[in-house]
Amino acid sequence: MSELSNAARAAAMIAAKTDLKPIVGMVLGSGLGSFADSVEDAVRFSFADLPGFPVSTVSSHKGELVIGRIAGQPVAVLSGRAHYYEHGEAAIMKTPIEVLKLLGCKAVILTNAAGGLHLEVGPGELMLITDHINFTGSNPLVGELGDERFVGMSQAYDLRLQALFREAAAAEGITLHSGVYVWFTGPSFETPAEIRAAKILGGDAVGMSTVPEVILARYMGLEVAAVSTVTNPAAGLTDQELSHEEVKEAAPKGAEKLRRMLPRVIAAYGAHA
Repeated sequence: MSELSNAARAAAMIAAKTDLKPIVGMVLGSGLGSFADSVEDAVRFSFADLPGFPVSTVSSHKGELVIGRIAGQPVAVLSGRAHYYEHGEAAIMKTPIEVLKLLGCKAVILTNAAGGLHLEVGPGELMLITDHINFTGSNPLVGELGDERFVGMSQAYDLRLQALFREAAAAEGITLHSGVYVWFTGPSFETPAEIRAAKILGGDAVGMSTVPEVILARYMGLEVAAVSTVTNPAAGLTDQELSHEEVKEAAPKGAEKLRRMLPRVIAAYGAHA
């Protein structure tokens, strides 16, 4: 009998403590960690206690899995993530994403903090990600076997979920921009020249996460939606040097808007899941 994978062991540990079968998984980025506090009937698991889960070294990422309900729908919320720049592994979030799949999730909603490439989209604004550019040269599926690794990415971001986000934003009177997210490895911020290159290539926001999780989720057959909170103008667009403190300061402004939108999105998705 083969040994269970870390994901299977973690899923079994979680299932032993809750009967809920989540339909939507979430990954909460910078500034949105407190959203996990709004989960009802919550059962909490520290990443450190789950086999194969990475421990984040970023101060704004709690590192906790919460199973419960939002808007009456069963959800699994990853409060925080690990990044490529922390571990040097593009697939560092493989086990957590696989656990969402094993628990029963049909979709995953990813959030992040990002630098904006357009001054008219200022700090605290939200951008629905409609496509991405992998600027890193890394891919979380390197080393996987079988034809399944050749994942189509022409519609990586689910159109129905995008529509639900737009409907939720309209209902809440929130401006929701849309655009292309460019993944850089970090942890250093981008240079002005790199930002100019990203704009020429069609980017609208830049960041250090999310794209590996999108690829992993699509590999596992999950539907995907992703939203960036723009926390700062990207390098070279102003005279100001960038800092992580600036990111942590601005992220809650967008997070508050997402807190209003997400229950609507989850309720609407669950009604037709």
